[in-house]
Amino acid sequence: MICTVTYRTSAINGGDPIPAVPRTTRARWIEAGLAALARGGPDAVRVETLAAELGVTKGGFYGYFDGRPALLTEMLDEWERRCSTEVLAQAEAEGGDAADRIRRAGRLTFAEDLHRIDLAVRTWARHDESVATRLRRIDNERMAFLRRMFGAFITDPDEIEARATLTFALAIGRHFIVTDHPGYTKHEAVQLAGEYLLRPPQ
Repeated sequence: MICTVTYRTSAINGGDPIPAVPRTTRARWIEAGLAALARGGPDAVRVETLAAELGVTKGGFYGYFDGRPALLTEMLDEWERRCSTEVLAQAEAEGGDAADRIRRAGRLTFAEDLHRIDLAVRTWARHDESVATRLRRIDNERMAFLRRMFGAFITDPDEIEARATLTFALAIGRHFIVTDHPGYTKHEAVQLAGEYLLRPPQ
């Protein structure tokens, strides 16, 4: 997002508006940081690099953030908002049966751009305990949602746990599947597996 400021005065520029001046916002720094994280992990999130990509100086960065750790924290906040808080709220608010809500949450959470960020956060969590703690909390929220949804049409607690676990594992792990699926594309095979997990009990 770019915010612009337009000044109007009769004293300068012949009375016409001065051309709008783009200003790099906090949101643009966070967005650039998330893109760098998805490309190369947390080590790729460097103020100098982001400033060059945004076409600004480093000085603007320190108008929004106390330092790089503050940016990393706000990046995680944004990831959590997009991939968990907003997704689960939207999945619930738009209605439909439990299977529809699971499908909707999956589409929103693991859209390609968000999935890349999610995978980068998982890699980051292997080397940073504070990130791992946050990831565990968010994954627990996602699993609680799945258990609640499956519990709407399944009564066996073992089956609820199995289906929730397999659904979550498929959503996370589909990125790592490289095997061939004779007669199916990878997308079709993953979709078949997902729909199988959403079938009502026989």
